[in-house]
Amino acid sequence: MSRAASAPPPKPAKPPRVWQRMLSGRRLDLLDPSPFDVEIADIAHGLARVARWNGQTLGDHAFSVAQHSLIVEEIVAETEPDPRWRLAALLHDGPEYVIGDMISPFKSVLGGDYKSVEKRLQAAIHGRFGLPAELPSAVARLIKSADRVSAYYEAQLLAGFTAAEAANLFGRPGAAALEEARFLPQPAASVGAAYLARFEALDRLVHPASPPPRKSST
Repeated sequence: MSRAASAPPPKPAKPPRVWQRMLSGRRLDLLDPSPFDVEIADIAHGLARVARWNGQTLGDHAFSVAQHSLIVEEIVAETEPDPRWRLAALLHDGPEYVIGDMISPFKSVLGGDYKSVEKRLQAAIHGRFGLPAELPSAVARLIKSADRVSAYYEAQLLAGFTAAEAANLFGRPGAAALEEARFLPQPAASVGAAYLARFEALDRLVHPASPPPRKSST
């Protein structure tokens, strides 16, 4: 009686894919993101289509991370004229074009792993556009404060929170007064274009084009 053939060894498990393909054609590695794979067109397109508040907002359109970022940059610009830090404010939620806008309670559930991925992505974005991986502490605090001011208004105007609830979560905005019209959710295409235009304007200030070389006189 012949011995039954032994079963073939199991195939090694295929490693999970950890990169995302962007519309630009770039492939961004989430574990080891490279600044060379970051494109502002991808960021603008993605953030304009990522909803704040898990989409639980009033209006015909989602209130996008791109629209939120434009407001945060405007708040920062009121007290910080340096275009580098205004650019940092515009890009403060940049990683969310890849990982989405997770609400704070879910971030707490995920813990440190999420923050480490987010930090690496932010460093790659900063590196791509000539900003330091770690912002000066005063600048980081200013951007965080502006972020909370915007969140305070968003919570009341869009997400159904009372003024007391919004103040308890984000603090009161103090002297920062923003027009309610700024928080009217806009279509993704127009917000994406506005975000890209704001980036280009700030980038020209941060990295002014070198003048053409002067012709030598003969």
